[in-house]
Formats: sequence, structure tokens, C-alpha cells
Amino acid sequence: MDEASVVPARESIQSAAKELSIEALAEFVAATVQAGQTLLLVVPDDAWLPELSNALDLTLRPLCLVLPGQGFAAGIALRATLALLKSRLARGNEAAWSAAWEAQRTRLEQHAALWQLTLNWSSAGDAYSAWPAQIDELFPICILPSIHAETIAGAPRDLVLLLHPERMTANAPKLLTLGKRALLLQDADATVAGRLVAVDEQTRLNAEYQMLAQELGDMELEFATVQAELAEFTRVYHAQVGARMTELDALQARIASCYADRISTDEAAQFQAAQARSQAERSQREHRNFAELDRETEKPFAPSSDMKRLFRQLAQKIHPDRAEDENDRAWRTELMSEANRAYRAGDEMVLREILSQWQSGRHDQPSEKSPNATTPGLARQVSRMQRRLAEIEAELNRLLASRLYELFVAAGMARQRGRDLLQEMVEQLDAQIDQARLRLEQLETA
Repeated sequence: MDEASVVPARESIQSAAKELSIEALAEFVAATVQAGQTLLLVVPDDAWLPELSNALDLTLRPLCLVLPGQGFAAGIALRATLALLKSRLARGNEAAWSAAWEAQRTRLEQHAALWQLTLNWSSAGDAYSAWPAQIDELFPICILPSIHAETIAGAPRDLVLLLHPERMTANAPKLLTLGKRALLLQDADATVAGRLVAVDEQTRLNAEYQMLAQELGDMELEFATVQAELAEFTRVYHAQVGARMTELDALQARIASCYADRISTDEAAQFQAAQARSQAERSQREHRNFAELDRETEKPFAPSSDMKRLFRQLAQKIHPDRAEDENDRAWRTELMSEANRAYRAGDEMVLREILSQWQSGRHDQPSEKSPNATTPGLARQVSRMQRRLAEIEAELNRLLASRLYELFVAAGMARQRGRDLLQEMVEQLDAQIDQARLRLEQLETA
């Protein structure tokens, strides 16, 4: 066998070995969380991070601090993780991981000052500012390249796992002191020549590009899920509560009109009647709009884990901000819009058709991995992806601060305690409606 055939074979074996290693590491992370332990996982460089982050269980991803080596990219990745964490903390989680999320809530309560300081840092939005010291205390799992050895400043982890420690000889002694137990996974085929690689600007941008694409997929998934969950909750709320509020507003308008008719010279009574009628009309319009939306909704929003992973994969691959020219951007925008609609409709078949369409179309575009992009072109894509991440974070924060989301969260927390908050509201409104009907009957027959 000649050298030309040996090299591709060796690369194929190394690629398969890395894929198996990533799957095993993701399972190890899940087992560590399940056992209620903390872990520091140190990888040789940023090249491992996107695939490893993607391999993590979707429910556990916000519990993992994944930091790339480059400071600018690390700041953006950290803000994205914080946005995911804030969003998931307020929502229900899979029963299989409820203990892990309860432990996370307890962890944040124990480090309330650090958590608030971290949120303040995140909201400031300065990509170059240093994040708070000991931020690793907020996460049970920390995954980072060895260059971030000094980042871990909190209490020792239950476990520290060094992947290919032969490539991090300078930091290994320091890293080994950061865990109560240490595991070393060495690369048997490593050579001295392969340990040190010069990193030029193109290589750095490629690494940042891949990491941002992964973060963007996570954030687009979270944003789409929050939007769809809120839309579903709003639909149910108006079907159960909104209809009764509309009826109560109509009754109160009639009651106010009865009072105004009896004392027609009383300006205050006339004003109150006008206000009540206006409120009743608004309620009726809103109820009609949501009743129409309810008829258009075929089924409740309840995406499976597989559908979430599929949507995230699509968002990473086809995102418009990864486009290299306007034609490519237009095509990606169309596919991304279709993917969002299919995800919200719970149509996994359409999502798979979009993925197939992506895989079979526009082979002239090298955008998916951007290995051929020029440094300026790659820099523009990185800049667009950074802006989109900031936009999603701002929109998530706006949604999380809304009164509707507060009600959505309250309903979820009540459900965990065996209560049905919306049903309780329905019962209260039914009682008020009965009282209003009785009062109107008394006024009309007096």
C-alpha cells in the first residue's frame, strides 16, 4: 500500500475515533450530572468544543460552561449559555433531569451574589470585559481548553478529566489540583511534532466561526421554543380564561350602562359606562382573534427531543448569517423560515425534507464549513453571527421580563405542585360572572 492511500485511511480512523470519543465524553457528562457530581473536562483546543457541545443532552447543555480559548469568542459563548440557563430555569424540565435542575437552582441560591454579578456582566454586553471571577461555581460542568486553566478559580471539582494531557504539559500540574479525583485520557498516537501548532488569523477565525455556529443553533432553538411555548400558552389562556374575561367585561359594561341610564346627568357615571363599553369591545376583538388562531392550530406545541436536535442541526447549517453572498443568503433565509414554521407546527417530516433539500442543493457554496472563505469574508460572517446572538439574547430577555411570561412561569410552577393555575382563575372568574349576572338582573328588574 502506497503512502497516498495510507494517509487518508489514517485520517478516517482518527476521525472515527474522535467521534466515538465525543459520544463517550457526552455520556460521561450526563452520568456525572445524574450522580450529582461536578466535573472539569479539559480538551486540548477549541477544535473539540463544537462537536462535544452538540453531543451533550439538550436538557443538560445550559448546565455546562463551555468556553472556547479565544477571549472574544469565550465572552459571546458565555453570554449565550447564560441566556439559555435563565430561560430554562423558569420553565419545566424533563422529569429525568428534574433533580439536576433542582440542584442547579439550589446552587444559584447559594451563590446568589455571584449569580447577580454575572447577570449584570452579561447585560452590559461588552465582549472584551472580563467575566466575574469564580464564575465556574455557577455550573456543575465546565468544559474548556487548557489555555483557560486560570479560569477555574472556585472550589475543587469532584472530577477533573484531561483529554490528551500530553498536549497540555505546561498546564497539566495546575489542572490536576482542581479536582478531588483525576482522569487522564492520553492519545496513544500522539507525537511531539503534533503537539504544538501555530495558529494564524485564518485558523483562529475558522475556530471561532465553528463555535459561533454551534452557539447560534442552540440560541435559535431556545428562541423558537420559547416563542412557540408562549404562543401555545396564550392560545390555551384565551380559550379558558379569555372567554370568561370577555363575558365578564360585557356584563360589567351592561351594569355600568344601567347605572348611567338611571342617573343620566351624572358625568362620572356616563364616563365609567363609556370606559366599560370600550373595554368590552377590546376584549371581544381579542377573543375573536385568538378564537381564529385556535381554529388554525392543528395540535399543541410539544416537540420531541429528536425534533429539537433536528431543528438545532438545521439552524447551525442553514443559518442566513453564514451566507457568503446575497444569493446564498436569500436561499438560506427561505429555508430557515420554512424550518421555523415546521418546528412550531411540530412537523418533523418537513424539517427532514428541508435538511435533504439543503444537502442536495447549491453544492457550489462552500459555506457550511467555510474552509475556502477568505479571511475578510469569514470575519464578516463571524461579525453577523455575533450580532444575531446579541439580538436573540435581547429578545429572550424581553420575553422573560414580560407579564405574559411571568404568568406562564407561575402556571408551570403551580403544575409542578399539583395545582392548575388556569383552572383556579377560571373558577374565580365563574364566581365573578355569577355575581355580575345577579347584579344585572337586579338592576334590570328594579
